[in-house]
Formats: sequence, C-alpha cells, structure tokens
Amino acid sequence: MSARAHQCRQQGINVLTKNFQHLTKPGRIGSLQIKNRMIVSAMGVNLAEADGSCGERIIAYHERQARGGVGLIVLGVTGVAWPAGANQPRQIAISEDHHIPGLQALVDAVHRHGAKVSAQLHHGGLVAAEDARTGRPIWVPSYPAQGRSDLGESMLMEEIAAFHDPDAPPPQLHVMAQEDINTLVAQFAAAAARAQKAGIDAVEIHAGHGYLISEFLSPAMNQRDDNYGGSLENRARLLMEIIAAVRAAVGRDFPLWVKLDSQEFGRQEGITLADAKAVARMVEAAGVDAIAVTAYHDSDRGVLHSGSHTPQPEEHLVANATAIKRCLSIPVIVPGRIEPASADRHIGQGHFDFLSMGRKILADPDLPNKVVAGTPEQIRPCIYCYCCISQIYVLKSVKCAVNPETAREKELELIATDKPRHIAVVGGGPAGMEVARRLSLRGHRVTLIEASNRLGGTLQFASIPYQPNQRLLKWLRLQIEQSTVNVLLNTTATAQQLKTLGVSEVIVATGAKRIMPDIPGADRDFVFSGDEMRALVMAENDPGLVRKTSALTRLMVSIAAKTGVTSQPALVRLASRVWLPLGKHITIIGAELVGLELAEFLAERSRKVTVIDSSSEVGKGLFLVRRMRLLDELKHLDVTLIKNANDIAIEDKKVAYTNYRGQQRSIDTNHVIVAQGATGNTELAEQLRGAGFSTHTIGDCEGVGYIEGAIEAAAQLAMELD
Repeated sequence: MSARAHQCRQQGINVLTKNFQHLTKPGRIGSLQIKNRMIVSAMGVNLAEADGSCGERIIAYHERQARGGVGLIVLGVTGVAWPAGANQPRQIAISEDHHIPGLQALVDAVHRHGAKVSAQLHHGGLVAAEDARTGRPIWVPSYPAQGRSDLGESMLMEEIAAFHDPDAPPPQLHVMAQEDINTLVAQFAAAAARAQKAGIDAVEIHAGHGYLISEFLSPAMNQRDDNYGGSLENRARLLMEIIAAVRAAVGRDFPLWVKLDSQEFGRQEGITLADAKAVARMVEAAGVDAIAVTAYHDSDRGVLHSGSHTPQPEEHLVANATAIKRCLSIPVIVPGRIEPASADRHIGQGHFDFLSMGRKILADPDLPNKVVAGTPEQIRPCIYCYCCISQIYVLKSVKCAVNPETAREKELELIATDKPRHIAVVGGGPAGMEVARRLSLRGHRVTLIEASNRLGGTLQFASIPYQPNQRLLKWLRLQIEQSTVNVLLNTTATAQQLKTLGVSEVIVATGAKRIMPDIPGADRDFVFSGDEMRALVMAENDPGLVRKTSALTRLMVSIAAKTGVTSQPALVRLASRVWLPLGKHITIIGAELVGLELAEFLAERSRKVTVIDSSSEVGKGLFLVRRMRLLDELKHLDVTLIKNANDIAIEDKKVAYTNYRGQQRSIDTNHVIVAQGATGNTELAEQLRGAGFSTHTIGDCEGVGYIEGAIEAAAQLAMELD
C-alpha cells in the first residue's frame, strides 16, 4: 500500500472515491465538449436586472461557479416570452434582442474559466407568477382541475403576504388556441437564435416542473380534445414542434437538449416513467443531443415540494434516470442529491453521464475543483435546509444558509487585509468558528476561546436530531484545525486574559441565554429546560439535572462522555435508539425549529410526542420547503401538534391548557421539555466594552438566528473588520 493510500485509510477515506476518475473526465453533448461531468443545474435565482437582462450581480454569481471548476452552467428559467410566462420578478430574459449584450457579457465571464454555458429556454404557463401578479393572460393547455392545497397550513404570515398579493387582479387563465401555439413555437426558436448569437454554447428546452410544455405533456393537466391532447403523441406534439423550430433556427450542429419530467410524484393520472421513456425516445429521434432527467409533483401537497426535482431523499431520481438511459443512445443528465463519490460510481456503471448539482454548488462553488484535486473532505456541505429554494417562493433572491457569499460574491469576497491585527473570538459555535476562519484567511492573527472541551456550540446538539448539520460541524472543525487560528479550549474569557493576549479587537459569539419561561409548574422534576436537555445529551455539567435524573441515568451519561460517545452526534443518534432516559409520553412546549426537530427525533424513537404552543404559527426558524416536509413527517409519526393554546401549566404528570375554543384540556405526560426561552445575551460584550476593548457581537448572542443567521453575520463582520 502506498504512503498516500495508507494515510487515507488511517483517516477513514476510501482511496478509490477520492480519484473520481469518471466524474472528472471530459464529456460530450452533441458537438459540445465539456471538461468534466459536473454541471450547475438550472436554477431560477432572481438575480437578473428589472428588464430581464444580465447585469453585474448574476454575472458575478455565475462567474464564481465557473471559477470553481464546473464544466457547464445552465442558466435557469430564461424567459422566451418575457415578461409573459415569467415566474420570478428578476428572471433572465431572452425574448428581445436587447437582452443579447448582457448574455454575451455573462458568457465571456464564464468562458474565461474554461466552463461552458447553456440557456434553459422557459415559459411558465400556469405557474407564471408574474403573469398572475400583473393581470396578463396565463397560458394553459386547458383549464386545470380544482385542487385542494395544504400549503397554507405550513406557511407563516409573512410568507403568505409575499406569496399572495391582495392587490393583484384575479387570475386570467387563457386556453391556448392554435395561433397561440404557433406564437409560442416561434418564441422558442427566436430565443434559441438569440442564445446562439450571444455566444451561448447550447440550449436546454425546459419541458418539466409543471411549466407550459410539461402541462401539455401531463395527462393530468392536458384535457384538450384536439391534435395537442389525448394520446401521448398528441400531448408531445407541442414539444416536437418546438424542437423542430429550434433546430431550424440554430442548425443541426448546435447542441440542444430537453429537460424532461421522468414522473409526476403524487399526482393522480400524472406523467409516469413509461410516458417519460416514450417521450425521451421521440425527442432523441427528433434530433436532440441529450436528456436532462427531472421530475415534478402534485404542487398542492407541501411535502412533495421536496420530493421531486429538489428532493430530500438521496438519489431520488437515479432509478428513473437509469431506466431512461437504457432506452437511449444520447447522454443523460441527472440531479437530485447525489454525492460526488456516488455519482462517479453511477457514471462508471453507465447509469447516467453527467451530474447536475444545484444546492451543492450554492453551498460550495469550488466543489468541482475539490473533486478534481481529490479533496472531497474540503467541500463545504449543503445541509438541505431549503433556504435557497424557499427564498424564491417569497420572491427574494437566492441565498445559502452555509455560504453567505452566494449571490453576494462581490460584497463578501475574502480579500487579504493590509492591516493585520490580533483578534480574539469568544465562543466556538458556528458563528465563532466561521468568523475565526474568515479572519484567518484574510491574514489576521486569530485566537478562538471556547469555555467547553470542544468546538461546536449549539451546532453539536442541533446535529443530533438533524443529521445533515453534523456534516457542517465536521467541516467547520476541519477548517479551524487546518487554519492558523489558535484555539484555547476549556477557557473562560476575561478582560485580564484578553489584555495578556494583547488582542486589539474582540468578537463575542457566546450564543443565546436560555431562561425558563414563566410557566406554572416548570420547576417540577420531570420538566427539562432547553439547557438541561442539551446538558443531558452532551454530558455537560448542569446542577439541575441531579434531582431530575436517576443515578443510573447519570452513570450511563458519564460512561458515554468518558468513552467519547457524547462528542459524536452520529453515535448519540445510534445509542438513543437503544436507550433514552425519557418516558413513553413526552410533551414539548414550543413549536419552533428546535421543538419540531426534537419532536421528530423522539417520535422516531417510539415516544408518543405532543407539541404545544400558544402561537397560531408553527415551525419558525425552518425554511418554508423544509417546514412543509417536517410537518408532514410529524403527522406520519403520530405527533400531536396543538396551536393557540393559552394558560399552559404543568401539573402532576400532565400539562394543562385552554384550547382555542376556551375549553380546559390536559395532556398526560411522563416528561416535559421546554423548547422556549432563548434570547440574546450581550452581557460579556458589555463587560469587555467597559474594560476598554473594541467589541463586536455575532450569532445567537444577538438574538436567535440559527445556522443561517450565525454564518451570515460572521461573514459580514469578517468583511467589515479591516
């Protein structure tokens, strides 16, 4: 075994997965040569200018991806009829010749780094939100059946306000006539010609995701009785006419492919895999150069918004893509939460040809370069929180919870300082680690002070109920370990110590203060505060636990701490399935992010969980798309969720409350966990300012902002300190 192989083996890394020989080799789509098999998925990101043209912001966004080593970038939802058919206020447009110069500038920026560009030609149809907002006719193949949506049950009031404009005119659905179809076909062809003129390397026809072409293809959405409805051949007629028109406009050698729904998940009488395979064969015969496999869903069901093209389940579309690949001789492109090592294996086995990534690239645009370098452990992980896509639902620009530079590439770029200083960071949670990492990269001397025996802060506890958080914790720790940051563990920061260190600036990132809310009976011995629950799970010292836990529990926790189990969230998750020092019936007071994730964790361990809150809204702190999924999962886990509860009081093995009808009710319970009471805590910062230090605060000590807030505040401060 080579020295390098032995080192990797010692680190628990499979050497073969670090080579990525299939993912990193060049590929071809028609006449388009691509330097590797990694593609940036088309994503609508709301970064174009108000007139649909490409300005500095979206150019910087895509140039950063190109600099990260990706082979191909697909421009999301590029409107062929803009402003008609648009589903975002700042969507890229390609409907007029005046859009060409901006597109040329974007292409030039991407080409400088060796990447290629494809424009995704798009018309929103029924989901063209901008048509609905402005009162333009909404083009549809036929009037859709009336559905019953559950989306409102998961939405917060501010999301509903953004989602629904009360001043918008009533929607005007327009069933397309032949003249409209002819116009649409011509718009796609003209858009493709503009793409070619702008120097774009290829075009993708978007025939998925419930947009207009997809609506024609779907038997559930297309109720026409003419040549464009009924049989599969008729439903595919519009797509076939668009392909023919585009081919005539750009020529046979210009790379062209189709994005195709492989299935409509949860939609009765929707597109099936058999339909998708048949259409894939038809479009191959029509002369397209590849198929980009995707999927759609019944959009009335909130959980399915993370169950098709942007899935929570891993490798959700691989089976469908593999089945379609077997029918074709052209390349197949696949998205859908596929890890690079797994993608390399699938490509090697002939299951598909190119890996398309959206969220992963938002989290780390350097992912392709790190794959090529054989350093996957350096990839900043996506935590699948759906921050990115949830922004689009409420008409905001895309952002990423773990990478604040996404869509702010110029604002937050790490630039070396010409005034290096010694800066102390107090608190080793996500905000503290991120700001320390960034300041170190800028050239400052950084000392990171943490009171406990390991870095992580509340991210350690958050990694137990929600596994993807653990990957971020691991990555942050690795970055600190490999940086020039001096870490002091088991150390309480004091003014005297900081003076001894000779620091010129202090950043306080010590997290939130958790105070038990004023709930009658909260002092009972079967009631745990948030801090007590964290201390119990993480084997931290908390005097309150002595009277609330048995000697056996304290012994088991002590053993777990000494053997290192409690320092590893994965082991805690595993061990808790065997032994958990909580009764069968558990009531959680507080229905925000922490309470709901904890409810899921406990219910998965055979506990009967009730979550109760005085608010009418649940899931604050969770981004919309993830919240919709989690609430659905809680239903399936038989978790009881009680909203609008007043006069909550803890009695003898029960929680009493007044429901929304004014009735007195109670819940029998063995244990109560209070997931409320976290507030900002700037006491240390104020003390240090009083001692004469230039002091800054970030993270939860400024008020609970969760991971996204902590990471963003860290990046902002690291950029401002100079």
